[in-house]
Amino acid sequence: MTDPRESPMEDERSFVGVPDGFDRLWTPHRMAYVTGERPSEDAGDGCPFCVAPDKEDAEGLVVHRGRSCFVVMNLFPYNAGHVLVCPYRHVSLYIDLTDEETAEFTALTKAAIRAMQEASSPHGFNIGMNQGAVAGAGVAAHLHQHVIPRWGGDMNFLPIIAQTKALPILLEDARTALVRAWPTD
Repeated sequence: MTDPRESPMEDERSFVGVPDGFDRLWTPHRMAYVTGERPSEDAGDGCPFCVAPDKEDAEGLVVHRGRSCFVVMNLFPYNAGHVLVCPYRHVSLYIDLTDEETAEFTALTKAAIRAMQEASSPHGFNIGMNQGAVAGAGVAAHLHQHVIPRWGGDMNFLPIIAQTKALPILLEDARTALVRAWPTD
């Protein structure tokens, strides 16, 4: 008979270093969400949508540049190929866009869908914007619209159980495919 004062941990120590059968999906870039880091509400250095257009397209993950709006890869994509349509101007609400910006914002959303259809043949799309932090906007100070390609069966247990998203393609490769497929008309 064992002494009830003995620690049950002693038996478990023999398993240290023994593989547990789980694969690990490392996503250190997501620590910004865990630690609560948020971009500044001010335009410029703290706003990723003000900084991206100042970089070379590949470095800033810019897919397409228009006159008043641009398309950029989402750094924290829900699915492979997830892009954001953004005005260059630092505004937070859709109703703050000028008529010219609104027209191009819509045209670039349509062009993004066409490019995705050509590049990866999704079965559907999620399109939308969250206005204000309370509505779920990660960068509430700079308007952006999500265009997310979707495929039948693309949801799995990882987002639900592990709050992790497995993406089958690197951002740079998804950007290159979308640039090649971007409509020219």
